[in-house]
Amino acid sequence: MQEPHNPYDMPEHADDVYVQKIQVNLAYPVYFTRHVFDLDNPVLANAIALTPPQTRVLVYVDSGVAQCSPDLLSDITRYTEQYAPRIALVRRPCIIAGGERAKNSWHKARDIVETIGDHQLDRHSTVIAVGGGAVLDTVGFAVSLVHRGLRLIRIPTTVLAQNDAGIGVKTGINAQGTKNFLGTFAAPFAVINDPAFLTTLDEPHWRGGIAEAFKVALIKDADFFDFLCTHARHLRDRDMDAMVQLIRRCAQIHLDHIRSGGDPFETGNTRPLDFGHWSAHRLETLSDFTIGHGQAVAIGIALDACYASRTGHLGPNGLERLLAGLSAVGLPTWSAYLDQRNVEGRLDILDGIEQFREHIGGPLCITLPHSIGKSCEVHDLDPVIIESCIQYLKDRWENDADREQQAPHVLP
Repeated sequence: MQEPHNPYDMPEHADDVYVQKIQVNLAYPVYFTRHVFDLDNPVLANAIALTPPQTRVLVYVDSGVAQCSPDLLSDITRYTEQYAPRIALVRRPCIIAGGERAKNSWHKARDIVETIGDHQLDRHSTVIAVGGGAVLDTVGFAVSLVHRGLRLIRIPTTVLAQNDAGIGVKTGINAQGTKNFLGTFAAPFAVINDPAFLTTLDEPHWRGGIAEAFKVALIKDADFFDFLCTHARHLRDRDMDAMVQLIRRCAQIHLDHIRSGGDPFETGNTRPLDFGHWSAHRLETLSDFTIGHGQAVAIGIALDACYASRTGHLGPNGLERLLAGLSAVGLPTWSAYLDQRNVEGRLDILDGIEQFREHIGGPLCITLPHSIGKSCEVHDLDPVIIESCIQYLKDRWENDADREQQAPHVLP
């Protein structure tokens, strides 16, 4: 991995320089529990910083979660009453629109900032966000701005949020036609994963997070990759035990990388956890977010794995195992947007390369699989090879007997 530039390496003859070095020691728990708002479950109450005499709490709930769980808002209210006076709910839980629309403008984040201000929350107050990754991103972004950061507890409710989006140190909203153009690095105060929320997920949200598991497994953990391929049908058929194992292992890999990868705040230009994302983010924007993030990541890692195979990094067996595993679990490996061209005949998807380079900063650095469970970095992508990979994925998709089990909108 390329080492990030160290701004403290000063020239030998520099004069009048005082180098300020600060070590930031961050720690936050990621809990795994069931039925987090049951009155006899103390996990949430214990996670909240109970500053005497009480902690003032504001709760945001994803509209889709609230719709699937009609008793949730009253359960939250009863829970805070159970643990009063240590916890003081400043108002009834707020509903926020879920999905990518939550983060497609400033409006939602600004509303959250204003609500926090109206209730005079301070840095010892706690905001709880219950929902999918987009809601967690938007609430987290707003919370990180007020007083330079309040305490945030995330309760992810989708597979993607529990194994990836909800457990890291980033927030963000979309702007300038770019995914996560605006955002902050802000570690949560705690994360609570509760598999009970997964039982109400629709098929796209159930399957979407599985793509992130294939992503990290292919470049970091061969045994986990074997598990995913072996249990692909079980996962597609909503085997909860298999899904809980997937979420735990995927979350662990993400957390281990953030902790030990040497660059938790991404000051360098390598992004192993963004394998497949240069095209995935572009697919999301090209489709006006009708393609979900997990489905876009599945297509993105399929494209980059194909590229890795054609450039001698990943053997053909590894590529076929990945494509077969994604298909078996019900994830797409092709979208008509891959083939879309501008008026000059250039593939629109290629604009994602420069957008990704700008997002990470510095020279282009793309993570590719280098055998199953290992990765390598490349610093340029050949458009001709990308186009051949797109054609290969298209031909394979059209001959895939399982494609009717996958996201229908990705087809022409």
